[in-house]
Amino acid sequence: MKKLRNFGRCIGLLFQVVDDILDVTKSSEQLGKTAGKDMLSDKTTYPKLVGIEKSNAFAAKLNREAKEQLSDFEMKKAEPLISLANYISYREN
Repeated sequence: MKKLRNFGRCIGLLFQVVDDILDVTKSSEQLGKTAGKDMLSDKTTYPKLVGIEKSNAFAAKLNREAKEQLSDFEMKKAEPLISLANYISYREN
């Protein structure tokens, strides 16, 4: 259960970091929502705090850490969660 909770925390934070990155790197048409809204509302985001490059590195680290939490599980059973982590990490909108 502890590893699954850690997995959940990692992918939850990963979703937010990727969302912050997409908000500043994609257009409204690509996102299907208003791009740059976080910057306009002066929200504290990962790219604003550490920049795009470090935000991308942090997202990659979170994806690795999430999948590491599943290393003790049978691969067949862990595969849907691994796919979820990758989907969140590499989504375009």
